[in-house]
Amino acid sequence: MYSILLVEDDEFVCKAIEIILRKQDYIISIAKNGQDAMQYLQQSKFDLVITDLMLPYANGMELVSKMRNELHLDVPILVLSAVTHEKTITEGFDIGVDDYLKKPFNPSELASRVKRLIQQKVKNTI
Repeated sequence: MYSILLVEDDEFVCKAIEIILRKQDYIISIAKNGQDAMQYLQQSKFDLVITDLMLPYANGMELVSKMRNELHLDVPILVLSAVTHEKTITEGFDIGVDDYLKKPFNPSELASRVKRLIQQKVKNTI
């Protein structure tokens, strides 16, 4: 089974994503903000991180930057956000985001992207 860290402060969105991904047999850990996410990342290994951009304490971009530059993690990162400015999306890719899905999202699209990112990680590990 693959392990996913979901970083999302919206309870409704969090629950919806959790239901979608648990149906695919993923193990889900949930962080409500960037600080909690950093603690999880320092203590556990994940196959994928899904993060919102608008988070308390450390926004999603700060989290991605810390993951890549301070923790030196190569785990795939999927940003799931209502922020749709092209500049923001480009900035995300520049600092290490692997994929970007806009809210509201289609559940099957989310499941498909998660599967693809995890498969790429497994393929690159071999």
